[in-house]
Amino acid sequence: MTHAMLKGSNIPLETTAIRAVLRWTSGTDVPDVDASALLLAEDDRVRSDEDFVFYNQPRHPSGLVRHLPKKRLPEGLTDTIEAELSGLEAEVRRVVLAASADGGAFGQVRDLSLLLYDASAAADAEPIAIFEVQPETGKEAALICGELYRRKDSWKFRALGQGYDTGLVGLATEYGISVDDGEGAGAKPEPDESASAAEPPSASAAPPSPPSPTPPPAPTPAPSSAPTPSQAETQALPPQVPAPAAGYGYPPPHPQPHPQGPTPDPWDPQRMPPAAAQSDGYGHVPPQPTAPPPPPPGGYPPPPAQAPYSPQPSYGYPQPPAYGYPQQMQPTGAVPPPPPLPAPVPDPNFTLPPQGPQFQNR
Repeated sequence: MTHAMLKGSNIPLETTAIRAVLRWTSGTDVPDVDASALLLAEDDRVRSDEDFVFYNQPRHPSGLVRHLPKKRLPEGLTDTIEAELSGLEAEVRRVVLAASADGGAFGQVRDLSLLLYDASAAADAEPIAIFEVQPETGKEAALICGELYRRKDSWKFRALGQGYDTGLVGLATEYGISVDDGEGAGAKPEPDESASAAEPPSASAAPPSPPSPTPPPAPTPAPSSAPTPSQAETQALPPQVPAPAAGYGYPPPHPQPHPQGPTPDPWDPQRMPPAAAQSDGYGHVPPQPTAPPPPPPGGYPPPPAQAPYSPQPSYGYPQPPAYGYPQQMQPTGAVPPPPPLPAPVPDPNFTLPPQGPQFQNR
């Protein structure tokens, strides 16, 4: 039978192996919830910091109180504390079951409840008690959900729901947990960047390598003592114009002098026959046969000159006149329209041919 607990109510426990489960509904704006347990003595304070069992210290030195990993169930997220009450020392009078919100307050946590199970029973057994925890102001960052306490030789459970705005630090300080430098109990310390920056380098660190020497500048070459041609001699030299190469559209190059001597000029009058070099008495020298030009250096004659390319007109455009036919002059002015055709006149003597019986009126 499951007992629905109200705030301040209590029930006796028939078993001493208890599993306390915190359950809530997760969401994007819901902070994470952590379960913890504090073992208190007669003065309602812990005997040492080892009596505080939470995620950073998940096991008591006696092994009788343990913090189990979180689970995701269809009903929601869970965080669990297990305790074997019968084996605890007589000095431990109470075991406080607490919850803390990481990154927010319990006003943002939905459907928070504490379920108490018999740890020695089957896993699918119904809970002994269930307590729906409701924060009073919604600003609480830590809550005491309930407590397991001794009553003579037996144990009982009481539903509490007491909140702390100071979070897990305020709850731990309330029961005698020592918190150094304002850090939360079990909080992960962040690395101190200022201390690492001020720390001197160790002796094993490699010393900085010396700067590499700058190479000396390259020597400037001394001016050459060889004589240079004067400005007058440079201006007297004829300009060197490269001869065009033989090919399409270019005349053949001039014949180069033979390495054994100059090539004789065919127009030299001294090489002409005496009869050919004399005139006819009127100052006219008859034409003389010309020698063929020497072949180009490559050994092949230049290609013949080709006629310039003239594109052919496209289809549908006027064609140029053929050679030998007169050209037709195109009129430049407006062309008068042709005269209208006479209207047809019906023949008065026209009669239809005889029609068959299928076309006669009956």
